[in-house]
Amino acid sequence: MRIITGSAKGIRLRTLEGDATRPTAERVKEAVFSMIQFDIEGRSVLDLFAGSGQMALEALSRGAASATLVDRSKNAVAIIRDNAAKTKLADKCAIFQSDYLDFIRRSAGKQYDIIFLDPPYALKMYKPALEEMLSSSILKPSSLIICESGEDAVFDGDAELASHFEIEKQTRYSKTFITIFRPII
Repeated sequence: MRIITGSAKGIRLRTLEGDATRPTAERVKEAVFSMIQFDIEGRSVLDLFAGSGQMALEALSRGAASATLVDRSKNAVAIIRDNAAKTKLADKCAIFQSDYLDFIRRSAGKQYDIIFLDPPYALKMYKPALEEMLSSSILKPSSLIICESGEDAVFDGDAELASHFEIEKQTRYSKTFITIFRPII
């Protein structure tokens, strides 16, 4: 796993050993950044299930202004800190060890331009995360949410929740679905 392009191009990133995290495949990451390449420069990024931090660090390498990386695992946070230092992007990072819902609730008016949402597929955390985002002030009308999932139904069949978002693009890469959408606020 490496940074694809930008200021940290080619730097290899560490990841947690074992099955605790599932890093985004390089092919999928490259496709995501091709889709959002004109939305990155100068933007603030939130990586809510950061794992190794690769998505936020890739965004920073490509010109994002700042990144907030959140993971509940102490070991993942240590890896994120190491990767941020290795890429020389640590000064643009705010790294938190926190549960995703607690983090959103405590965001106290902080808003983000780009939000990466890639929780463990089987745990169905998309719907609670999106509901909490809507009830908090974390979203701007222009916020771009990039959701990586194991199925195409990130709203879990909830038509009311889906009505608060506009899907811009949805595509599949093998077993991975990428859904890019914005809030309707």
